Amino acid sequence: MYKYKRVLLKLSGEALMGDKGYGIDQDVVDFIAREIKGLKGSGIEIAVVIGGGNIFRGIEAGARGMARASADYMGMLATVLNALALQNSLEKLSIPTRVQSAIELKELAEPYIRRRAIRHLEKGRVVIFAAGTGNPYFTTDTAAALRAMEIGAEIILKATKVDGVYSEDPVRHPGAKRFSELTYMDVLKRGLGVMDSTAISLCMDNALPIVVFNLKGKGNIRKILEGKKIGTLVKGDIGDRGGKKEIKR
Repeated sequence: MYKYKRVLLKLSGEALMGDKGYGIDQDVVDFIAREIKGLKGSGIEIAVVIGGGNIFRGIEAGARGMARASADYMGMLATVLNALALQNSLEKLSIPTRVQSAIELKELAEPYIRRRAIRHLEKGRVVIFAAGTGNPYFTTDTAAALRAMEIGAEIILKATKVDGVYSEDPVRHPGAKRFSELTYMDVLKRGLGVMDSTAISLCMDNALPIVVFNLKGKGNIRKILEGKKIGTLVKGDIGDRGGKKEIKR
């Protein structure tokens, strides 16, 4: 029995490069595809938002002197490359998949159309959202929050290289504390870097919970959907059950 039916999986571009310093690690992409395949036939509807930091990071290029808008558009194109790589791995496993792009690339992907995306999900297809929001100055974290709300996702699954949210970088600070639960305001006030502040604010305003978990853990996605405590849950204050606002009568 699953706690959630429609979910949005947020993958960073860096997650796709594995232990490489750049590009796409096919073994990692194939692992993600197998994790998604393990949920097919269960009735779970899965959408994916994917980043492009393994190929190009607009913010860093902007800091080095490139016009920020141009750098961000280049970053959007990088997300399309990653989306096509994941689509290929999924389709090798006979999982029907659609890539929808926020910028027009009709030879490669469908344009993003909310109703069409929802229809794909209802038909059991995995939908991969590429090119962020289609606008510069917005991250793919913000795109994930936006798309999740547009399609009616019940939760965002934020895949990372660590097993949750820590008080400090656990690689540099071995004594850092891992949180099992946080509120949106905790994340914003402490600057914990779960997602950017715009994305967190969008989730907070719409009571959309986020689970931050380790992508490398086999079966972690399934365990989260079964309601098991994996990673860190970010939601509202006490009285906010699972991120859905409790209405007092």
